[in-house]
Amino acid sequence: MIFRTKKKKEKLLFDITGAKIKKKPDLKAKLDKEFSLFIRLRDVMPNGYFKCISCSQIKPFEQADNGHYINRQHMNTRFDEINCNAQCRHCNRFMEGNIQNYRKGLIAKYGEQRIILLESKQAISRQFTEFEYKQLIKYYKALSAKLRKEKGI
Repeated sequence: MIFRTKKKKEKLLFDITGAKIKKKPDLKAKLDKEFSLFIRLRDVMPNGYFKCISCSQIKPFEQADNGHYINRQHMNTRFDEINCNAQCRHCNRFMEGNIQNYRKGLIAKYGEQRIILLESKQAISRQFTEFEYKQLIKYYKALSAKLRKEKGI
């Protein structure tokens, strides 16, 4: 039998004997964080501003969200670089992604055929292994570091 401690964000679990067992890290959350940073850095202009994929407003990097065209619940497209683009917080959080304008922005950026292919991918089920999560975390962390250096952010 395993009991959780009442401490906030506790990383240890205790079994009946009192032995400490390390909690498995949340690799999906770590990858979300690294991937989100990469997308926002990728889409920022050299002046430190980005253009929202949905409303085309130009805003500072600090106000960028990683907006998903196809909802994050679809694991097959969750970490797809075409599916994810810098989006202003207003469109992403308060306009439910401003999806119709998001699609128009995607077509302008990537072309309609690639977006139709992306939309067809959402129905395919996908699960990531622990190894895949760890490798993707390393990959996007390295890309983000390179982009930060290049763009001076």
